[in-house]
Amino acid sequence: MSTTLLEIPGYRVHGQLGKGGMAEVFLATQESLSRKVAIKVLHSAEDEAFSQRFVREAHIVASLNHPSIITIHDIDRLDDGRYYLAMEFLPGGDLARHKGELFAPERALQIVRQIASGLAVVHDKGLVHRDVKPANVLFRADGTAVLTDFGVAKDLDIDSELTQFGIAVGSPAYSSPEQAQCQPLDARSDIYSLGVILLEMLTGSNPYRGGNYTQTVVNHVQMEPPPLPDSLGAFRGVLSRMLAKAPDERFADCRALLAALDEVELSDLDETQIRPALTLPEAAAPAPVAPRKRRSNMPLLVVLSVLVLIGTLTSAGLYIKQQREIAALLDQAEQRFAAGQLIEPAQDSAEQYFNQVLAIDDDNDAALAGLQRIREARIKVLTDLAEQRLADGLLTEPAEDSADYYYRQALAIDPQHAGVLAGLQKVLQARIARYLELAEQSIADKRLLLPAEDSAVYYYQQILGWAPDNADALAGLNSVALLYRDLARTAYRRSDFPGALAMIERGLEAEPQSPELLQMQGEHQQLLADARAANARAAADRAAREERERNNNPIKRAWNNIFGQ
Repeated sequence: MSTTLLEIPGYRVHGQLGKGGMAEVFLATQESLSRKVAIKVLHSAEDEAFSQRFVREAHIVASLNHPSIITIHDIDRLDDGRYYLAMEFLPGGDLARHKGELFAPERALQIVRQIASGLAVVHDKGLVHRDVKPANVLFRADGTAVLTDFGVAKDLDIDSELTQFGIAVGSPAYSSPEQAQCQPLDARSDIYSLGVILLEMLTGSNPYRGGNYTQTVVNHVQMEPPPLPDSLGAFRGVLSRMLAKAPDERFADCRALLAALDEVELSDLDETQIRPALTLPEAAAPAPVAPRKRRSNMPLLVVLSVLVLIGTLTSAGLYIKQQREIAALLDQAEQRFAAGQLIEPAQDSAEQYFNQVLAIDDDNDAALAGLQRIREARIKVLTDLAEQRLADGLLTEPAEDSADYYYRQALAIDPQHAGVLAGLQKVLQARIARYLELAEQSIADKRLLLPAEDSAVYYYQQILGWAPDNADALAGLNSVALLYRDLARTAYRRSDFPGALAMIERGLEAEPQSPELLQMQGEHQQLLADARAANARAAADRAAREERERNNNPIKRAWNNIFGQ
């Protein structure tokens, strides 16, 4: 999507910050407060389940209030139905950008302490993040670490449907052993993930990351944390508990972890970097004792090996089962796609099977590409129908079988599709051309203003309603106004003043700002005023003359004298 076409009321979008399988993030300015924000926008509004998950993430984060948890400013929908989330912009990038770097112990401790304090608030709300990893640790300009991306956060009181079906959620390289094996999770799983991050910052590598998913899972289940060098000895106790395989052996919660982090003495780190060799004095030779039969550890090793093997096979089996299920769903989706069953029937369509894959693996490239192919195929079908209707002259009617209808159906799938937008423009130009022809015919038939919906003025005004600056329609209204001007002049020559005024007023209906008609209207009103004034003066003169005549009549004067009138 082009950022120049993205319009969000109240925000000025500057450019894209990142893009994922289901959403993209833009840098914008919130105009009301003139502050920079990051806006996360879903790619599509079609997946209602994912949209609700997106809204849920926003509500979860908005309910939390902590300096190390990202701040949510707003959540709303675009005109095309897609949800967006406006949050604080963190210019410092994420921790993943520093992969392979060695952090100063003080800085590593500071980052872990900040994230742990944020997680304490998350856990107090009865939630577990489930995806604590470097990419989800961002930094403010002042270096403060901030936890973000609560898309897979889970209420501890609600069983996870994904876990019920043996599907792990989160990032394998940072998942706890119980998370990797799809077991129930609690806050201690997040503590393990944070421990992996701390280990990686201190040593520059994540020892659990394997060459593939299965190996990574096995490493988390089996492999003990590598020994820390003496220079990092102060962290041994904390990391040992954070990375314990059994949840019961880890810190009970983040507050206990924070208390332990406060006990880490960084001053000890310098002391342990250089340590003089110590020579132990020779001990006296011990008295000989009778040899005692050593107890074999073999049975215990066998039991442990069997348990490890079972865990490995279980994890590998879950992964294989998951991959087989995904492959079967993708095969079903491709079959439906080939058969043209793109979105119907709803429970047996290509779209349905691709979405089922994403419910298992929300970043599955094949499923995401499949949904994009479905969108493109649907748009092509609709645009082909629209082109046919356009060629047949069915621009807007019938209402649900016209070029305009099919283009708008395609636009609902992709509001920024260039071909669809161009098609709607072609429909508009065709409608304008048709109405211009109707207007010209109406002028030829002398239907300038009437009938109300079949006249030249009507057709020109309709065009201007679609395209306010259309030059042909503006010129057409001007030509109608000039025709009425000529009719008014003809009426004046016949001394038909009422008829002339009627023509002037009709011309002004066509073009209210016509300079000639406005001048003629003003002159006509002045003529009427002059005529009324002349008539009034004539009437007054006539009355005065009649009065004088009455007073000059001798008979009338005698009569008045006799009768006293």
